[in-house]
Amino acid sequence: MRIIIKARKLKLTDDLRIFVEKKFLGLKKFINILKREDEIGKTLAEVFVELERETKHHKGNNIFIVRSRVSLPGRSLVAKAKSDDLFKAVVSARAELKMEIEKYKFKKTDVRRREQRKSSGKDVT
Repeated sequence: MRIIIKARKLKLTDDLRIFVEKKFLGLKKFINILKREDEIGKTLAEVFVELERETKHHKGNNIFIVRSRVSLPGRSLVAKAKSDDLFKAVVSARAELKMEIEKYKFKKTDVRRREQRKSSGKDVT
């Protein structure tokens, strides 16, 4: 799994980069099902994270926006979070992306189960 981080209107420090990578690397366990058969241990996922400070028209406080996108086979999942604390926005974006990945996985496994039920003749609907 690759994590690509882009910062707009703020400086991407090493501590911030490490924090973002650590948070989003935790999503790897949720997308392990999407491994290539010819390459053991590698997944198809790429995570794009964009950190942005909104313009300075807010009085006193900065507003941070974190956009994250995961490219999966057949689908691209997107999450966005906005907060006055950059680290809280990163955590919120990660949580939202985790929910999107879980929905994607559920739909994918549910389709397989329905096909198996149809082929075995035990479909009650």
